[in-house]
Amino acid sequence: MPRGNPSPKLAITIDPDVHENILAAAAREGMSVSAWMTAAAREALQRRAGLAAVAQWEKQHGRFTTEEMNEARRSVQAQLRTSRTVRRPA
Repeated sequence: MPRGNPSPKLAITIDPDVHENILAAAAREGMSVSAWMTAAAREALQRRAGLAAVAQWEKQHGRFTTEEMNEARRSVQAQLRTSRTVRRPA
């Protein structure tokens, strides 16, 4: 019997072109396919939660202005530039 908290396993079907890209991306990042898929799923879930939070905020306070959206884009672009210069551990 396994000790601790073993990770659940999934059997999934992936389009062939997506499969090739996943294998290549995981190899480039020095990760197992399982670790890469977990990270990708986690990021997608975080993105969905963020979009839901924005929708809820806008429902309560009104839509963001063009200036607010432009400032948000600039902030995200700056963060992306910074994160690309720092290599994350595999």
